[in-house]
Amino acid sequence: MDLYDTVKTSVVSSGADYIGVADLVPAREFIVSFGGEQIAKYPRAVSIGIRLLDSLVDLLPDRQEYGNALLYRHGAYDAVNVELDRLALSVSKIIQNQGYNAIPIPAAKRASDEKIAAVFSHKLAAHLAGLGWIGKSCLLVTPNNGPRVRWVSILTDAPLAPTGSPMEQRCGDCTQCASACPAGAITGRAFDKEETREARMGAAECQAYYFGMEKTLGVAVCGMFLYVCPYGRKNAGVFSRNSP
Repeated sequence: MDLYDTVKTSVVSSGADYIGVADLVPAREFIVSFGGEQIAKYPRAVSIGIRLLDSLVDLLPDRQEYGNALLYRHGAYDAVNVELDRLALSVSKIIQNQGYNAIPIPAAKRASDEKIAAVFSHKLAAHLAGLGWIGKSCLLVTPNNGPRVRWVSILTDAPLAPTGSPMEQRCGDCTQCASACPAGAITGRAFDKEETREARMGAAECQAYYFGMEKTLGVAVCGMFLYVCPYGRKNAGVFSRNSP
């Protein structure tokens, strides 16, 4: 069994729904701008995703009720992030034991509140691994489960072959994510790698909405773009594992 098969078997048996390998070299300049040279020196990333429970996503329209917000925050964010971080550490150890370097990037640790961004983009890794496209919501949209997936990444110099290539966006004329955004932060523009994220999302508006909700309700959640995306709703309640 080669290294990728070993990693895939391990994470799928542990509950992951997506796994792929991305070639990061074409995106090096972008990666440097977020994480610096130490992050950008790794030529590949292993991308791992866990599909969210539809029953929790379905609570989002009523998220102004404290109990619903709390259930979603715990089950679709906190608990999933813990599991993703565990998987990332396990994969990193497997890779290291084979004589290569690996760095697990935390699933949900910000490096910049102003940008609402981490040191590395998980959706970039998943996109380059061929697992989905960057939607108008600025999230990674998968063909079968839409954006109802959370991601983690492991940067590595292991000689893993890429599992796919970036998907072309399939959002078409749909702007449901923009219409559903309570902060008005989503512009509805399609992804263009030549544009900055600010052309598609206002981070300040998003942040202000979260701060306001946390102050009034005690727990901040949104995710309405997860709820309304047609690609997520079409398979709601239907299990669909998507590991290449």
